[in-house]
Amino acid sequence: MHPNLVRRVTGALAFAAMAFVASPPVEARITRIDLVTGPAFGDASFGTVGKFDRIVGRVYGELDPRLPANRAIQDLELAPRNARGQVEYAMDVYLLRPRDAARGNGALLFDMPNRGNKYAHFSFNVGTVPAVSTSDPGASLDGAGDGFLQARGYTVAWAGWQGDLLAAPNRLRFDAPLAQGAGGAVITGRVRSEFLVTARSATLNLSSGSFTGMTHASYPSVTLDTAGATLTRRRHETDAREPVDAADWRFADCLATAFPGTPDSGKICLRDGFDPDYLYELIYTARDPRVLGAGFAATRDLVSFLRHSLTDDYGNANPLANRIDTTLAYGLSQAGRFMRAYLHLGFNADESGRRVFDGMNPHIAPELIPLNVRFGQPGRAYGQHEDHDYPAAEGPFSWGREENARFGETDGLLERCKQTATCPKIVQTVSSIEYWQGRMSLNTASRNGLHDLALPDNVRLYHFAGTQHVPGGGQAINCRYPNNPNSYQEGQRALLVALHDWVAGRALPPPSRYPRVRAGSLVAPDAASVGWPAIPGVSFTGQINGLRRLHFGNRFDVDDESGVITVEPPRETGPAATLLVPRVDADGNEVDGVRSVSLLAPLATHTGWNLRKPGFGDGELCGLQGGYFPFATTAAERAANVDPRLSLVERYGDHAGYVHAVRLAAGQLQRQRLLLPEDAARLISQADASSVLR
Repeated sequence: MHPNLVRRVTGALAFAAMAFVASPPVEARITRIDLVTGPAFGDASFGTVGKFDRIVGRVYGELDPRLPANRAIQDLELAPRNARGQVEYAMDVYLLRPRDAARGNGALLFDMPNRGNKYAHFSFNVGTVPAVSTSDPGASLDGAGDGFLQARGYTVAWAGWQGDLLAAPNRLRFDAPLAQGAGGAVITGRVRSEFLVTARSATLNLSSGSFTGMTHASYPSVTLDTAGATLTRRRHETDAREPVDAADWRFADCLATAFPGTPDSGKICLRDGFDPDYLYELIYTARDPRVLGAGFAATRDLVSFLRHSLTDDYGNANPLANRIDTTLAYGLSQAGRFMRAYLHLGFNADESGRRVFDGMNPHIAPELIPLNVRFGQPGRAYGQHEDHDYPAAEGPFSWGREENARFGETDGLLERCKQTATCPKIVQTVSSIEYWQGRMSLNTASRNGLHDLALPDNVRLYHFAGTQHVPGGGQAINCRYPNNPNSYQEGQRALLVALHDWVAGRALPPPSRYPRVRAGSLVAPDAASVGWPAIPGVSFTGQINGLRRLHFGNRFDVDDESGVITVEPPRETGPAATLLVPRVDADGNEVDGVRSVSLLAPLATHTGWNLRKPGFGDGELCGLQGGYFPFATTAAERAANVDPRLSLVERYGDHAGYVHAVRLAAGQLQRQRLLLPEDAARLISQADASSVLR
């Protein structure tokens, strides 16, 4: 075990012991709430639950750097303190609660925002779009769709936790404190930024990237002189870095004025523009890091306040007082990685030692997040091509105490919460992309790929077979193949109900469903092992986002993905881990996991990978997009295309045969409690109304 882990677990044990003897218990330090209440959803009613209130505003809190519960937060001791010796913060909050508390189900569903955006309704309510921030301050983000969450009586809450977001209407932000040296001195450090564009661009924020866009604040350069910085480019991630001449770029904005543009310490301008075919990397000296890890503690304290407190320090009433008996957390992608790190660092115990979240659903999130890092960039992700060398996979992958995939040390995501008896029940859900891009196999298989790992009793894992990160149609401009539209929303809805029932003690969830080494459904990524059929016009390369041991410097705690990065770019210091992917059937569809109606009664091959096309880093994995390859309609068409997959007519005969297959598939999933009755009826109705074989 890493020395820092020993130190922090020891501190957690000491804190737990203090919590049991302390009297009275310390309240979570939310000091003031400033919220406005009004009708939600146009004052519409939902089933027997009725109408909902929308409560929005700001919440203010403070953290004591001396408390054991806060000692894991990087640089908290360097933040300014108020007269009481506390570090202050503020966060945006958005709540939707049943107007009549007695009609609600008593459960708080806390949706961790993804880059400040709300996703709970998009994920669980059929017919909504992602509630992303917009430039229109009057835009409504309260679309209820089919009202699934509301009709079931959930109180839904969001709060900002990410302290590096730029302000925008409807974006939930966290005002993280600034880290400073002695006497308020400016803190500086080396920062690496990566730029990847889909259209030639002259100017980018220093924070710009594939997943950060123009939404994240930049760490400003300490100087406009480029002499101490380096800019390189390369077509493929493993290519040698080619230096870009310092005379050809500036810390400047060239949007309104041609190169060399207007000096700007937060932007970069390239004389001939950034080329979509290249991956650019800038290493420079930045200033003014924020204490981003405080977002973990702020989330902890807010949820504890909403569940347990009656008023704030000024007598303002808690809008959820005496309403909540169960707390569930949901986080999509980046937000799910936040949840994994939150658990790993021990934040599910509040300052009184109470469990904060009873149940968690980290979704499409197989790794951790570099939030608790000086000059952290939590908006960065992971990929075979982009963001490959950012910290995301340094800490443990597995829920149980197992050998760490990268370093051969024994650890697990639940070690701290086990010490304080505050572990939640966990339903982890993943798409196929997570195996190809997110090293998902290391969540359940050994680092040598030879055996499966056991899941703890409080964890269930469900792989939505044949899906991409976020399902959707169309085709990305930089990808060779159409996107994978295979929906997993129906599975998410069924598993949220299962998680709530599990936490409430009503029923155990369905057995975990994911590929395993022993079953032969988790295999090496080459075509023969995967069982890939020779689909005409499709290149199967076996490309995967590999994992090697990286050294970020001696001040970076690899076990906790925390600390100070001093080596940029990081150095490779160890062998690669063995990564595995799901095996497929003769259609190219995955054989294990939760196989949706689209795989049980398929019309196409659905993959968890796509490839970049020429002009965009040709041949590399294409972001978080999967692929979609329809079957031929008739046997004659199949023969003409030399397609090994059966045609639609050969499978179903006619339209009625297809609808019958969908009805059988929906019934099977419903019996397994992986599809709700209302969703089964909807999918059958959609199949009947479709044009398939008409």
